[in-house]
Amino acid sequence: MTATPPHWSALKGTRILDLSRLLPGPYATSMLADLGADVIKVEDPAGGDLLRFAPPLFDALNRNKRSLTLDLRTDDGRATFLKLAATADAVVESFRPGVLDDLGIGFDALHAVNPGLVLCSLTGYGQTGPYAAKPGHELNFLGLSGFFAVPGRLDGAPTRPGVRVGDMAGAMHAALALTAALAGDRSDRQGQHIDVSLSESITAWCSLFALPLLGIEDPLAAGLVQGDNDVFTTADGRLLSLATFEDKFWRRLRTDLAPEFPELPELDSADHDRRADRTAARDQVGALLRRVFAARDYDWWHQRLDAIGAPWAPVLTRPADLLTDPQAQARRLFHQPAASPSTPQARFPVTFGAGLDTFREAAPALGEHTRELLAELGPTEGRRTGV
Repeated sequence: MTATPPHWSALKGTRILDLSRLLPGPYATSMLADLGADVIKVEDPAGGDLLRFAPPLFDALNRNKRSLTLDLRTDDGRATFLKLAATADAVVESFRPGVLDDLGIGFDALHAVNPGLVLCSLTGYGQTGPYAAKPGHELNFLGLSGFFAVPGRLDGAPTRPGVRVGDMAGAMHAALALTAALAGDRSDRQGQHIDVSLSESITAWCSLFALPLLGIEDPLAAGLVQGDNDVFTTADGRLLSLATFEDKFWRRLRTDLAPEFPELPELDSADHDRRADRTAARDQVGALLRRVFAARDYDWWHQRLDAIGAPWAPVLTRPADLLTDPQAQARRLFHQPAASPSTPQARFPVTFGAGLDTFREAAPALGEHTRELLAELGPTEGRRTGV
């Protein structure tokens, strides 16, 4: 690599072998790579990570990593992997339970060559239990998680998110667990197997909102959905979000807007000044606000809501709008990597006072660093690794 990882990071000098593919594992290791870990992406020489067919996503998930090709179905490939594991701090994988053991590179084999190594396995349902061997994808995990038990709309209809939140939840738990397991003195580290269930990860998030609904016949009555915390359409068809959760914002909204909407006397009343009352009248409040917002165009609302300090924001429905948002521009959230001129990427979304250059290296070509990494291991006579 031509750029150096952040000198202040506890992950600097940490080597992680990444056997995972597609989204959850690579996203977990991308966060660790951004923060300074040396992530080596171990790929099958016959095509590599399946996500390479979608370069914009692959590039964003695999920046700051190195790529090594090994055929783990061969004795030589497995032997080389174990030799490399002896130099590593962690291995991340996303095979079904038992596959790594069948290949001869499971936790016992890894622990034998490196007693302090941490193995992190990301699977749909975990290493044990009646679902362990089941195939599954993000929608299945959402279905089990309680995500659809928590209402998000006034009509109570379930809505599938476009963003793969189930996968991302598991990735973030994996990154956090690995960071905790790898912290501290390497010489005193005990090897362990971290079992990350994608289903459990998103369930842990959703249960915070679903379990309080136990015993409530109508989930909408629990108050999670409010008529004044919603998305509204302006006269010119644009969308904005309003979130007057606190009473003070609602009172300011109804008081300051009442003179401009004399046809809506309900707005200039104190009947809904308490959160509980507004929530109970969510349908009435929601209908009232839909009529109000439909009476003026977006630019008028932009100026007026800013003037009264309302908690609102535009609803961005086009990807290009992310790049032109003034806050994102001021914070330099997006960057155009030279190696990926058509697709911008978001930086690591935390600002460190000590500084962090997220975009140190572009995602590697398949096997780009194979010779470099094998050379570090030293010569092995007759090695055939699938390079």
